[in-house]
Parts: sequence; C-alpha cells; structure tokens
Amino acid sequence: MSESTSLIRRISSLFLVIILVTLVMAIVSLYQAFRVEDLNTRINFAMIGATTLAFSAYLLFQSRRKMRRFTIKIQRVVTTILCQKCGFKTIRDFQRGDYIFKETEECPKCNEKMLIASIYREAKEKES
Repeated sequence: MSESTSLIRRISSLFLVIILVTLVMAIVSLYQAFRVEDLNTRINFAMIGATTLAFSAYLLFQSRRKMRRFTIKIQRVVTTILCQKCGFKTIRDFQRGDYIFKETEECPKCNEKMLIASIYREAKEKES
C-alpha cells in the first residue's frame, strides 16, 4: 500500500478538548436545571444543557466516522522533441530542466540538434 492510502484520520487534540468542554458545559447546565427553583430558569438551563449535549455528541460521532480516502494520482507529463530540419518527432517522459525550445540530443535521421516543441500532461479518460 502506498503511504497516501494507508493514512488513518485521527482526531486532533484541540478538537477533542472542544468536545470535552462542551460535554462538561452540558452536564453543568443540566445539573443547574435541577438545582434552580424558578421554572423559567430551570427550563432555560435544561434546554441549553440538552442542546449542548446533543451538539457535542454529534461532533464526537462525526469525528469517529471514517473519512473517505482521497488519493492523488500523479499525472504523466511528456515532452515532445522535434527536428526542425527533417520533421522527426519523438515523445519521452518529462525530465527536470526541460523547457520549450531547448536544444536536446541529435536527430537519428539527419544528425541535427532537436528542439523541445511541447511539454504537456497526458489526459486520461475517466473510467465509468
């Protein structure tokens, strides 16, 4: 397996701290809902606690789900080399230092210097 496909998503420590803080806030809010004597304040604390508890549980479950594995496929880049005199054309893989109009090896037909005519990425058709 390549390194990019064997990576496992982990929960960051900051995200985990945020979830734990919201859980503590939810528990404290629910505890306060049972200690307060005023009915309106009790309902407010209960709603805040329930909402915060639901939110932190949602975040925890979403962080535990497996992430889709994205792989970056390296595209093939090719260089077209062309002889200006006889028109001989060759295609090879891109090499570091290639640029357009750079003189390269000699032509096998006429022994003249060949020039890089184009550098491009090969387009691959999507598989259905």
